Formats: sequence, C-alpha cells, structure tokens
Amino acid sequence: MHKDSSQRASVLQHVSQNIRRLRHAAELSQSALAEKSGVSRRMLVAIEAGEKNVSLTTLDRLAEALEVAFSDLIQAPDNRDPSRINELAWTGVHPGSKATLLASSAASREVELWEWRLEPGEVYSAEADADGWSEQLYVCEGELTLVIEDQQHRLAAGEFYSFGSNRVHAYRNDGAVATRFVRNVVI
Repeated sequence: MHKDSSQRASVLQHVSQNIRRLRHAAELSQSALAEKSGVSRRMLVAIEAGEKNVSLTTLDRLAEALEVAFSDLIQAPDNRDPSRINELAWTGVHPGSKATLLASSAASREVELWEWRLEPGEVYSAEADADGWSEQLYVCEGELTLVIEDQQHRLAAGEFYSFGSNRVHAYRNDGAVATRFVRNVVI
C-alpha cells in the first residue's frame, strides 16, 4: 500500500457523504439517481457506502445528474472554497501516480485545475467529454505522451497543449522518470 492510500480513503468518504447529501437535497432515490446518471444502482450503493473506488468519468456523470460541479463531489464537506480544493481524486497502479484536483473556477459552467503525476509506464485513459469541453496541459517535469484518438503528441517539460476533449484521449509516461503536469479542464 503506498502513502496516498489514506488520502484516497478520505476522498472516498467525501464522495460518499457528498453524493448522499446532494441526492437527498435533490429529493432523488438511489434508483432515480442511477437512472438519471447512467450509473448502476449497485455501483451507487457501493459509492455511497464508501466501498467503491470510482472512476473520474462516473463522478462526472453523477455531478451532471445532480446538477453540481465535479468539485462538489470530491471536496471535503466542511471545505466549500473551490479555489483551494487540493483533494486526491485518482491513483494509478504504479505507486506515486496520482491526480489531485487543486481548484475549480466558474466558466460557462466551470474550470478545473489539476496537478497530475505519472510514474514511468503509467497511463490514464479518458473517455470523450461532452461537446464544448476542452483541456489545457502544461508539463512541469519529465515528458508526457498525449494520445488523442490515434494521434500521439510528445510534450517535454515547459511545453503545453490545448485540445477539444470531446474525443477519446489518454495521458502516458513513456519516459524513465516521473512526469508532472498541470491540466485545466474547461467545461
């Protein structure tokens, strides 16, 4: 077990508490939220119990169904400041690979600021986002391979890339050292 596991457990608790609270506020049953979000009721029950390691895509679906920002789901319930979220939201299979949601700002809907770290050999595959969404990446350390559908883009430290994220995409570290990058998601 790597050191981020306790942080991950607390985020699962935040997600559990927030989804339950927001579902009750919206006067939705688990079945109604499952149907509205496209997330199975069984998975929703496990998420609300804090037992399910949930994907970022699933959290996006739940946030949209609850008509709240993604950050409202993972933020500590007693911390309502979107400019200082700093919550671990994803860990990879390689210890040290992680994604931390740092902040969120209003846009047409929202802008999310993420700090990512991928250890050598790590990959994070993302589903296509909704039309109109985009991402901005900035590599701080190492080298990032950005795969958008069938095209690969190699970004070295100090380089950036902006793209419409309504296509299947992935972030990959093909290098020998850890890659750190900042990711803005414009919603």
